[in-house]
Amino acid sequence: IGEWTVSGARFPLEMARDADVGRNSLLIYQLTSNPSFSLSMKEKPGGKKQPELVLERPLDREKQSSIDLVLTAVDSGDPVRSGTVQVRINVTDLNDNPPVFSKSVYEARVAENLPAGSVVLRVRATDADVGSNGRVSYSFGNVPDVVSSLFAIDSESGEIRTAGPLDFEEENKYVFGLEATDGGGLTDHCEVQIDITDENDNVPEITILSLSSPVPEDAPAGTVVALVNVNDPDSGENGQVSCSLSGEAPLSIVASSGGSYKVLVLAKALDREEAAFHELVLRASDGGDPARTGTARIRVTVLDANDNAPVFSQAEYTVRVPEDVPVGSVLITVTATDADEGPNGHVKYS
Repeated sequence: IGEWTVSGARFPLEMARDADVGRNSLLIYQLTSNPSFSLSMKEKPGGKKQPELVLERPLDREKQSSIDLVLTAVDSGDPVRSGTVQVRINVTDLNDNPPVFSKSVYEARVAENLPAGSVVLRVRATDADVGSNGRVSYSFGNVPDVVSSLFAIDSESGEIRTAGPLDFEEENKYVFGLEATDGGGLTDHCEVQIDITDENDNVPEITILSLSSPVPEDAPAGTVVALVNVNDPDSGENGQVSCSLSGEAPLSIVASSGGSYKVLVLAKALDREEAAFHELVLRASDGGDPARTGTARIRVTVLDANDNAPVFSQAEYTVRVPEDVPVGSVLITVTATDADEGPNGHVKYS
């Protein structure tokens, strides 16, 4: 009997046979008490009565899938004789129960850059029906294309796996809906929240915003030489960057108020005569484990200042000449040099 059968439905039962005649063969039927069923007698041609099972209220297979009754036929003889037969009623399923997810919201935390095919989580929905009515399949709801490109769901097991590379810097949280459908078309829905955790997968980036080169050698200490931007898109300690300089340049780093900008200033006066240019390497290291380091090379040329006086090759020249030396004769050649360059190093005599 289907659980969709309405109250009042009748089901004929087998008639008993009694070989006696007369009163000894007059049969009375009895049925074990059950709130869902009653017994009715239907008159048949020839005066015989056929027992019928009458459904008193709709059945619910999920509460009771089968019901056992005993039908007894009693004759009217003396002594009374009876016969019994067992009546087993199997309740046929109706798709009257939708699938039900075990949770309304499923949450998971996964690291970015998981390999494709990695299991993220598993959802589960149950259906109280049986057969195809209780067989559940899983699918995405109305989700954005980015979700279906990054995640895949097994329609039978409910496992959600990665289908593409996750990137914390692009998106750190995904929220989307899932649908469970049984064989009869009934559905249930749940929400999935996947938080992406950061990995130290980005090298700090150094961008030189401005560079003053050449720098006059008489520029005072504290003069700004370069302005650089240091950026690491990672978060937390993975994105906290510290900078250092290597090389012999007399420069130091000063952090700006913004935090991501660094100012390179002169730590002491330059001397072009000692070094006409300076090459240094700016290193930016993050706080990840292991740390990642980005570098940038900076070349600073020193511009000459007229900070050196000419110097004679000798402090004093002594020349002995005869008194009759002709006018215009060269008596001596003196030499002076200047460590500066260009016009600053061009020497005139007087």
